[in-house]
Amino acid sequence: MQDRGLAAYIAELIGTFFLVFVIGTVISLYVAAGGSAQFGSDFAVVGFTQGLVLFALIMAFGAVSGGHFNPAVTTAAAFLRRIDPIDAVVYVLAQLSGAVLGALAVKGLLLDEGRAVDWGAGNISPLLGSDFAGMVCEGIGTLLIVLGVVAVAMNKRARNEWGPLTIGLTFAFCVFIFGPLTGGCFNPARWFGPALVSNDWGGVWPYIVGPLLGALIAALIYKFVITAGEPDAELEKATGPSTGPGERPQK
Repeated sequence: MQDRGLAAYIAELIGTFFLVFVIGTVISLYVAAGGSAQFGSDFAVVGFTQGLVLFALIMAFGAVSGGHFNPAVTTAAAFLRRIDPIDAVVYVLAQLSGAVLGALAVKGLLLDEGRAVDWGAGNISPLLGSDFAGMVCEGIGTLLIVLGVVAVAMNKRARNEWGPLTIGLTFAFCVFIFGPLTGGCFNPARWFGPALVSNDWGGVWPYIVGPLLGALIAALIYKFVITAGEPDAELEKATGPSTGPGERPQK
């Protein structure tokens, strides 16, 4: 378990700011509004842009904070004892603050263009039968993304240098699949910022419960399947201290 400091908190705020700003901007420019938006939008551009910006941000800030930028990732890291609970709470507050600032920046830049899509706010599509189905979509997407974080970036037996690319590409293809259905948030902070700024909450609980459940399931898969139940102490001794998505092992 690593201690975090002020630099890590600021990195999480700045990283989440840019993540939400880029996502809100690309959605405002490339997602069509209206009842058939899922058929008139370029989710290839939207998905690749989101994956690329997450990759870049993890590379830029990962060595400082681990590059979480997502309360679901922080929850999984806390569950696996990779981050102190107090630090985890501060991380989440920094992420939520950065997300709100990012959404405000999108609104200030694209006032008219973004209004139709609520500056990137998530909404459950009529293609889904219920909010529960939306929660399942958000949970599956988050599970895959967080699994990439814990199984590749946080696993010292894996090729850690592939972590940022793995996470970014996983985020991209999850947006390809689930973007037309829920907006492809997979991140309570990324949902919260645009929702607060636009006052369009999109059902609320699917965007909180789904990602948190998905993150915890990913952590359980890592703990009981990928590491084959090895004691944490023995794993730490054999591989060195734990790191985050963009961090390098300490020597």
